[in-house]
Amino acid sequence: MDRLYAQTPWIGRIAKIEAHELTALAWSFIYFFCLLCGYSVLRPVREEMAIQGGVQHLPWLMTGTFLTLLLATPFFGWLSSRYARRTLLPTVYLFFAANLLFFYLAMMTGVERAWVARGFFIWLSVFNLFVVSVFWSFMVDLFAPEQGLRLFGMIAAGGSSGALVGPFITGASTYVVGIANLMLLSALFLLACIVCIHRLDRWAKLQGHGEHTGGERPLGGSIWAGIKLAFSSSYLGGISVYLLLLSTTSTFLYLETLRLVGEEFASSAERTRLFAGIDLATNSLTVVTQVFVTNRLPLIATLLLLPVVTAVGFALMGMGPTLALLVGLSVVRRVGEYAIGKPGREVLFTLVSREEKYKAKNFMDTAVSRGGDASSSWLVTAVKALGATTAQIAWVLVPVALCWGLLGAWLSWQHRTKRSLGVLTARKIA
Repeated sequence: MDRLYAQTPWIGRIAKIEAHELTALAWSFIYFFCLLCGYSVLRPVREEMAIQGGVQHLPWLMTGTFLTLLLATPFFGWLSSRYARRTLLPTVYLFFAANLLFFYLAMMTGVERAWVARGFFIWLSVFNLFVVSVFWSFMVDLFAPEQGLRLFGMIAAGGSSGALVGPFITGASTYVVGIANLMLLSALFLLACIVCIHRLDRWAKLQGHGEHTGGERPLGGSIWAGIKLAFSSSYLGGISVYLLLLSTTSTFLYLETLRLVGEEFASSAERTRLFAGIDLATNSLTVVTQVFVTNRLPLIATLLLLPVVTAVGFALMGMGPTLALLVGLSVVRRVGEYAIGKPGREVLFTLVSREEKYKAKNFMDTAVSRGGDASSSWLVTAVKALGATTAQIAWVLVPVALCWGLLGAWLSWQHRTKRSLGVLTARKIA
């Protein structure tokens, strides 16, 4: 193995990349770069749209996102049952590119601003989860478990590099062009993703073994299979609960941060630039972590880091929530999620069936996550209406974060057990 690493360029030796993996890694990096750059161009716009549409309406917007994803999940299940991967994935990206053209026209023609803002918030929330979920389904389909542990951090760095460039483009564009033109730029990045998909499918076909041939045929099965499969085993059910706890804690922090930003900054341009600056800081730290740290961590560390950071951060919030603390915690959490937590969770899916990788994973990444957003946003609104303070809610969530960490440790143990059984079975067959 060391000999294979030595045959690659210096970056390959640092990241533990084998020579035959370089082509796939490069296209995966570019693919995720384009995808998250296109999204990150629009993310600061979404945060500003949330404030324009009224922060008090956020629980409704999150509920609308959740309901939209519930409708989208069986439709995606229908598509994946009938179309091969090389047709399915480009279709998804073409659909979202067409949506961006619609929002461009709506913003240029002066349709009711508040409703366009709310519609855009829901759409971008759906778009983000859906296209990223499809991307990682593709990755866990292409790479084996051992490859995932080595390569997913570097691949995720491609996304973080794109997410680093996106806010810079947005921040600069607020001085030069209107927000509507960002829709067209984001659509171009989505079209570039389709080129990467075709190149990766070509590489997979040349591998000619195992799961790599899966792009030639549709998955088959029921359109509702994703929902059933997500709870068909304790392993997938555990991942679902892990995602639910992630989204619950994230939503509380997100709502409080938006509330304080809305109170302290009156200008729309100032708020947009602040959000772009937060994204810039987050993604700068994320890229460095992904390239030099992620692939050196054991799976259990990737699943434990975010819950531990959250427990400490919420304890500090309990002592006195300030905008500086919330922004700092948001940056640290997002770095931990994008650089370490997300690649680690994706490794969990390398051991499941192809139908589970696409259908169950899509449902879990989208409907389960946004279900946690919607339910937690209403819960926070309700307890605040009853007189609870931000500090009190933060203290309640500290033990929740600790339970979340225990679940991460259990999932790591389950993955190790399944992987050991798979190796043992392969040896018996050989």
